[in-house]
Amino acid sequence: MSKEISLDSMRNILIIYIIRLCTILLFAYLAAYLIPYKGFFPYKEMLDVYNVPKFIKAFANFDGLHYLGIAQSGYYQYQQAFFPGYPIAIKIVTAMLGKNYLIGGFLVSNLSYLGVLVLLSKILKSLRYKDSTWFMIFFVFFPTSFYFSAIYTESFFLLLLLAVIYFQIEKKPLLSAFCAFGCSLTRFIGLASLLFLIRFKKHRPILTFWVLWPIIGLLLYMLYLNITVHDPLYFLNSQPFFGANRSTKLILLPQVYFRYLKIFYTAKIDIAYLTAVLEFLFFNFTFVILLLDLRKRFKTHATLYMINLFSLFNLILPTLTGTFSSIPRYSLMSISMFFFLGELKSTRFKIFLSICFLCLQLMMLVLFIQGYFIS
Repeated sequence: MSKEISLDSMRNILIIYIIRLCTILLFAYLAAYLIPYKGFFPYKEMLDVYNVPKFIKAFANFDGLHYLGIAQSGYYQYQQAFFPGYPIAIKIVTAMLGKNYLIGGFLVSNLSYLGVLVLLSKILKSLRYKDSTWFMIFFVFFPTSFYFSAIYTESFFLLLLLAVIYFQIEKKPLLSAFCAFGCSLTRFIGLASLLFLIRFKKHRPILTFWVLWPIIGLLLYMLYLNITVHDPLYFLNSQPFFGANRSTKLILLPQVYFRYLKIFYTAKIDIAYLTAVLEFLFFNFTFVILLLDLRKRFKTHATLYMINLFSLFNLILPTLTGTFSSIPRYSLMSISMFFFLGELKSTRFKIFLSICFLCLQLMMLVLFIQGYFIS
């Protein structure tokens, strides 16, 4: 069975990509006419230096500003919480195309997303996954998937992660390890990409030299931090300065549940309260699906099993800082969820769920563009 994508499949991917991007841009433009601007995040005035339409600038809201700042001027105080891989990519693309870092970041994210769609198609075909159409529908429609077009690490990181998986399937360990190295330079969870570098023989793991590559990527960043701020763990220790009640101490999942139940019982109902509800619902929705999928994949398919383990690590790791903040966005990397949803038996339910996903995505996109914190 050929693993190459046919011309028809590539054309369909391009059509999906163009329609999705045009829809995202249209609703970003209309956002100003739908709800008032809030923009309650620091340094938003820095967006004024970029000579692009206002609705395009909004794709750099919140964390996007930090990535642009790092790409342009290097790290400032506390920004070391953001890993260097994505800003380096922005700097390279901007140097090639001009001096507008915002356009550079927008291109990195959106071209990476096109690569994500291509690699997903290749991986689904290699795995002979029968419900690939529904997988792609849920993936594209997922409520926070608009972040793939924002100046965030989502699309760039997922491109590297999928490349790790794809090259491992294709038995190209050097390329797979190199992409895993990039993963760990882009996000801390990238360290878990080493799961895909483990070889198995008769269901027993065999550790090879390639497993070290994502570890080396993280160690390089830690070495840089030790030289510049004398704290190799500063990417963790600077987290509390970005709010959301993050802690540098280990907080177990039951404690996080208790915190959120306390919020629901004692806090006043406002935007922050609704955001907490959203975070809580997203975590539990994704967590339950991943557990069900884990039971399904256990000892049946090594690649899908590893994808599930990575998805669980990706979801649970951020909660160890004591909050579900940003979980709606982090859930995007837990791609095992889309394998499970695609295999649901009821077509009517899948249609209903995909419509709900799309409506939620457009609503959340409008809120994000207008400066409301979503994830």
